[in-house]
Amino acid sequence: MKDSIFFRSKNVFLIISMCLISFSAFSQRNSNNSQGSDFWQNVRFGGGLGLSFGNGIFSATVAPSAIYDFNAQFAAGVSLNYTYFNDDDFFKSTVVGGSFIGLFNPIPEIQLSSEFEYLNVSRNFEDPIFVDDNYWQPAVFFGVGYTTSNITVGVRYNVLHDDDKSIYANALVPFFRVYF
Repeated sequence: MKDSIFFRSKNVFLIISMCLISFSAFSQRNSNNSQGSDFWQNVRFGGGLGLSFGNGIFSATVAPSAIYDFNAQFAAGVSLNYTYFNDDDFFKSTVVGGSFIGLFNPIPEIQLSSEFEYLNVSRNFEDPIFVDDNYWQPAVFFGVGYTTSNITVGVRYNVLHDDDKSIYANALVPFFRVYF
């Protein structure tokens, strides 16, 4: 019980910290448009599509996202995630959720990121020896990447990685971001 309360308070602290960083970045924005809002001019869209299949295995992912550029250095946004995984001999899994991301570019080529991801994982096993489960899995990532134009390639680290529950095999996760 104590672990659960500590875990929840840790998550709340991280969410509040990310929001404060985003608000701080927003307050630093200088607007040159005196005729109205240029909100949509500062929104970029991107995301990911994934498809893999092999010997009795199929996986598909759709993950659209949008970020708002507060200025040349700060951006923040949201992402949705839907993944379906099927291993004919073992289990089927559905993962649904979303994330909040904050981006900081100290120089144009380097991107630092923080991301809070919250996913609902549903696993249905074929073998009755395993128990089906459905749970929420939080993740907090801190990352660094190399940016050129609208493409960023890098690695992020999940500070809440749990070997038993995480959908990621490792706490270190490579990434490839494209925003238009």
